[in-house]
Amino acid sequence: MRADNSATPSSSIAVAEPVGTPRTAPAILSEAATTSTADGSVSRPAPGSPAGRSGTVLAGLGVVAFSLTFPATAWGLESFGPWSLVALRSVLAALIAGSVLLAARVPLPERRHWAGLAVVGGGVVVGFPLLTTLALQTSTTSHAAVVVGLLPLTTAVLGSLRTGERPSRTFWTAALAGAAVVIAFTVQQSGGALAPGDLYLFGALLVCAAGYTEGGRLARLMPGWHVIGWALVLCLPLAVAGSLVALPLEPVHLNAHGVLGLVWVAAGSTFLGLYVWYRGMAAIGVARASQLQLAQPLLTLVWSFLLLGEEMSAAAPVAAVAVLVCIAATQRADRGAAGESRRVRS
Repeated sequence: MRADNSATPSSSIAVAEPVGTPRTAPAILSEAATTSTADGSVSRPAPGSPAGRSGTVLAGLGVVAFSLTFPATAWGLESFGPWSLVALRSVLAALIAGSVLLAARVPLPERRHWAGLAVVGGGVVVGFPLLTTLALQTSTTSHAAVVVGLLPLTTAVLGSLRTGERPSRTFWTAALAGAAVVIAFTVQQSGGALAPGDLYLFGALLVCAAGYTEGGRLARLMPGWHVIGWALVLCLPLAVAGSLVALPLEPVHLNAHGVLGLVWVAAGSTFLGLYVWYRGMAAIGVARASQLQLAQPLLTLVWSFLLLGEEMSAAAPVAAVAVLVCIAATQRADRGAAGESRRVRS
C-alpha cells in the first residue's frame, strides 16, 4: 500500500493491513485506477488496457448524462424561476449525496482536501448551473450547447497547468481542431453574432473547467463519489439559504416537465453524472477525459430536437463526424508503442 503525506515529499510506505480488514468496492476500484510510485508520480493504466477502457467508458457515461442537462434545465424553467431551480437542484443533490455518505459511514475528508472540494462546489455545483440557467432564459439549448463545446479545450489547458499532465503535441493538435469545429459551428448557428446569454456561458466555461480539473485531481486521492458527495454537502447551507430567498420571489407553476427536469439535473447530472465523470478522469487523466466532451454539444442537439422540438441545423451531421474524428485522435494520441502507462506529476 502506498501513502502520501501533504507535508512531506511523496514516498513509498509499507503499511500492513490487519487480516480480515474489510475493503470497500470504491476503495478497490480506486486503487485499480491509479497506483503511486516511489518517486511520487502517479502511474495511469495504458489507454488500451482494461482499466483504461473502463475509465473511458465511465467518462463517456458522464458526458451522456451532462448532454441532457440543458434540455432538462429548459423543462425545469417551465415550473421554477432560474434562481429557485438552481437552489433546489443543489439542495436535492446534496440530500442524495449526504444520505449515501451517511449510509456508507464515509469519514470526513482530510483538512487539506477541503479547499479543493470548495473549488469543485463553486464550479460545478453552484457556478456552472447558475450561469447556464441564466443564459437559457435568452438562449436556446442548442446554441448554449455549442458555445459550451469549448469546455473540453478549457479543461485540458487548466488540467495541464494544475495537475502537471503533459499531453502530446498530437493531442493538442486534435484538441484545437475539435475546438475549431465547435467554434465554426457556433458561428454558423448564430449568424456570426453573440447571443445575449453568451457572457453567462463564457463565464460558465471557466468555473466549470476549474471544478472539473480540481475534481479530477481529488479523484486520484479519494473515490470519485466522495469528491462530488462532499462538494455537494459543503454547498448545502448556501443552497438552502438560496431556496428560502428565491422561492417566495419567483412564481412556481408545477407540471410534469418541470418536476422531471428538476429531478434529472439534481440526481442525474449533478450527482450520478459527476460521480462517473470523476471516476473516469481519475483513471485516464483530466486532458484525455475532457476531450470526450467534444461530443456533448452534438448529443445535446439531438436531445433538444427529440425532447424540445428545436430545429437541428443541416451542418450538425458534418460537425458530428468531424468532432468524432478529433475525439478519436485525442484518445489515441498518448498511447505508447507498447501500451505503457503514462506517468504524470502527482
